[in-house]
Amino acid sequence: MTKVSSPPTVISSPNLIQQNFPGLYSFWKFSRPHTIIGTTLSVLGMYLIALSELRQFPGLSLQGLTLFFSWLACICGNIYIVGLNQLQDIEIDQINKPNLPLASGEYSRFQGQLIVAMTGILALTIAAFQGYYLLGMVGMSLFLGTIYSLPPIRLKRFPFWAAFCIFTVRGVIVNLGLYLHFNWVLSQQSIPLIPVIPPSVLALTLFILVFSVAIAISKDIPDLEGDRQFQINTLTVKLGTVTVFNLSRWILTSCYLGMILGSFFLQSFVNPLFLGLTHVVLLIVLWSRSQQVDLSSQQSIAQFYQFIWKLFFLEYLIFPLSCLLS
Repeated sequence: MTKVSSPPTVISSPNLIQQNFPGLYSFWKFSRPHTIIGTTLSVLGMYLIALSELRQFPGLSLQGLTLFFSWLACICGNIYIVGLNQLQDIEIDQINKPNLPLASGEYSRFQGQLIVAMTGILALTIAAFQGYYLLGMVGMSLFLGTIYSLPPIRLKRFPFWAAFCIFTVRGVIVNLGLYLHFNWVLSQQSIPLIPVIPPSVLALTLFILVFSVAIAISKDIPDLEGDRQFQINTLTVKLGTVTVFNLSRWILTSCYLGMILGSFFLQSFVNPLFLGLTHVVLLIVLWSRSQQVDLSSQQSIAQFYQFIWKLFFLEYLIFPLSCLLS
């Protein structure tokens, strides 16, 4: 869920949709597709991990309803968070991301406010009907997303607290909250006094937590000019593009090295050969792709940031698959 980070759009809708359904296309851009994909895959990934631990699967109707409504609550929360961020950053986005609906004038401020209000209410309402774990996860995510963007707190002004919001939501709240929710619903047991988190979920949570730090500090590299003009003191503004880029790359490297080594200690929960080899390949691809980045080109930096998100997406496919193959 989260999605307080804001890179350029990762996936563009086909020209046919853009031409024939301009309203839908505008809403797709407003929703920030990269966050929608990330949220969808995190929901699916945690569901598969919870499912892999059950010896007796519940009925397909229960599985389908649980997955759908959990996804819907998270997507609505996702749109609330990214929409609220856009409402507060219209002038900045007119410099950094002029194609966004509010910055370009496709949406009025009132339309943006209406979407944000409706999706926030829907997220909490749907989650409340699904259970305490999901409601807690959605509620905490929306709270952090709100204080990230909204004055007078507006934590995005401060590099540490901005990063804290992003990696806390993406790395901890979403993973643990979704796992506990799915495990509770699918096992059809009462809520335990002290929830038990298996090592596999803790390992993935730690990986995503550290990975989200890299996302949080590198997300502002393409937005340097707009942030500097509006005195948003991001880490890039303070330390410079080269330093933040290298720091982000080494943080990502530590994630992959940690998962490669950790695969040997998780043999009871994952397929260690599959998990280790896939992360070796991804680490090689990361360094190969990073060598091609032109740090003097905003477009090149933005494309690499999109690539980081694709690596993020892949983790929610690879790790659950390694659990299913164990």
